[in-house]
Amino acid sequence: MPANFSSMVGEFVIASIPKYCPTLVKNRYHNGHPDLIPAGHYPGNRVQYAHEGIEVKASRYLRGWQGHNPENVWLMVFAFESNRDRDIVVVEDEMDNLAQPSVQSIPFQFLLVVGAQLEQSDWRFSARSATSRRTITASVADSGYRKMMQNWIYKAPALRK
Repeated sequence: MPANFSSMVGEFVIASIPKYCPTLVKNRYHNGHPDLIPAGHYPGNRVQYAHEGIEVKASRYLRGWQGHNPENVWLMVFAFESNRDRDIVVVEDEMDNLAQPSVQSIPFQFLLVVGAQLEQSDWRFSARSATSRRTITASVADSGYRKMMQNWIYKAPALRK
């Protein structure tokens, strides 16, 4: 379920950016790459795979971002904070001494937005064992992370130090 929430945040961002940047549109091809493409550049604003555009990722993490393929791509990452399953704690109800689940409230907020043009060398392929059922992924390597951080777009005040 946590991955589903990150996916929803990413879809929200992908749908929202074109409202404020009319030169970009959401790629209308199902699972097309990249997520945002130049408006009117492809028929019906749909393309299965292209080099022009921006791939968008939403993540709960401030680094260690992943994709499915190590490739040359403009990548934009929206790192956020919000509640997780582990934020549910059990507390005793003073009235009847029964343990009740309680949620420590962590309001949703974006912590970091970064973007840069990455090259294949900025990715580290994450291999898997022959018996693994996990989807093959690539992680942003240190060189890609440095590029992304040098080109930060938004940092929460606590991260600006």
